[in-house]
Amino acid sequence: MKFDLKCSVQLSRKADEMEEELEEFIKKIEMEADFKWKIEGDKILMEIVSDKKRSHEIILQIYKKIAKFFGMHKIGLRQIYIDEYKIEFEVEKKPLEKIEIPFAEVEINERIVLIKIKDKGEEFIRQNYVDRIIRRIREKIEKQYYEGKKEYWNLLWKSSEKKHVWNKDPSEEMQKRGWIKLIGKGKWFYFPPSAEIMRAMEKIALNEVVLPLGFKEVIQPMHVSFETWMKTGHLEGMPGEIYYICEPKSREIKEWEKFVDLLKIKREVDEKELLKNLKTPKAGICYAQCPNIYTALAGKTIAEDSLPILLFDRSTPSDRYEAGGKHGIERVDEFHRIEIVYIGTKEQLINIKEKLIEKYRHVFEDILDLEWRMAKVTPFYLQQAGIAGGEEDEVEGTVDFEAYLPYRGDRSKEWLEIQNISIVGEKYIKAFNIKSQKSILWSGCSGIGLERWMVAFLAQKGVEPDKWPNEFKKYLNKLPEMPEFL
Repeated sequence: MKFDLKCSVQLSRKADEMEEELEEFIKKIEMEADFKWKIEGDKILMEIVSDKKRSHEIILQIYKKIAKFFGMHKIGLRQIYIDEYKIEFEVEKKPLEKIEIPFAEVEINERIVLIKIKDKGEEFIRQNYVDRIIRRIREKIEKQYYEGKKEYWNLLWKSSEKKHVWNKDPSEEMQKRGWIKLIGKGKWFYFPPSAEIMRAMEKIALNEVVLPLGFKEVIQPMHVSFETWMKTGHLEGMPGEIYYICEPKSREIKEWEKFVDLLKIKREVDEKELLKNLKTPKAGICYAQCPNIYTALAGKTIAEDSLPILLFDRSTPSDRYEAGGKHGIERVDEFHRIEIVYIGTKEQLINIKEKLIEKYRHVFEDILDLEWRMAKVTPFYLQQAGIAGGEEDEVEGTVDFEAYLPYRGDRSKEWLEIQNISIVGEKYIKAFNIKSQKSILWSGCSGIGLERWMVAFLAQKGVEPDKWPNEFKKYLNKLPEMPEFL
């Protein structure tokens, strides 16, 4: 790498007469770089060229030392100003397309990258923007090579093929019967029959999986701060899937008067006037429940006797902007889950994973009687983040549980993910500074999607209770009647 920084430091007064004295002082400073400088009136102009240490780090060291020199002469130093900064480095792969980055011009010749940064203040150096720009360029190039590829998928186990009672889409059938109603984009209202089925799924999950394994319930807010999502990676990983939250600037009626006037006159929301009264978002609606659980544990040291920590949340719906990918109740913008989070030693997490697999197998085989399969998966974005190395990684990563959807036809490909188990190693433990007295901690999670369980079950078993498996009927053998609408 090569760093060529041209910068200046503002002085509180002219100091041309001190050039010789400053030169003697600078000769005593040890530095691994080519350093040129001169005083022009009330400024010091400098150029630092280095192929070892970063020039923006060197200038901070020089600034600190010459500040003492000028301080002895009652001259103050103002901020460092970047006139031009050129950084050249090599990347592993040639970019497939043009790379653009904020704050800098980027030129790339084969695998050689040249960054040009101009007219920036001292904060740009002290906040470490330069290193993050370099890192981001490398990420963007790497992303061009894995973007669009399928995730790693390896079948672990598959149930026998089963004869299903019908081949209809359960979402369409429930709409015809009036059991569900679409309210807004990707958001459903569940009338008593469908609500009862979903609550049965919840009872099965709690009674057969969650509670027998010792998980304890927590209740959390549905708002998640940007700070939390920056630590988990959600904000940089899927910013286009988050529902953002805006607080009002004021509750004062007078501040909202014009908005209300326009609303009453136009009988529609004036979006420009609304935005004038809203603060910039600093949080979003729950995307997955685990980030707030980690936030609640941030900075804590867990007693060895309390390991493993076993928690679950069922209070908070999850919202994700699905755009064009919605279908029925199986791919929606808002859905309901039980989120399980477990923190402990590597050995404890392996044991938890095995027990969860055993419990889920019992539910899918013995109670729901599904045609299902289990696969080891590693999404490419997780591979790039260093979580789960794919086939060779036996511990970290994700196990997906998938159910066949008869109404879609092709048994070779029409499967729906209904469940997962993940172990993410130390990623979130380190991000949230969670410690134990002695042990190295790992963490993992498992999301039980109630809509997905319901879709898989109804797709294979139908909507008539007399055709449902006997073990499921122990949880629900009769549906409540629908209200009569005239």
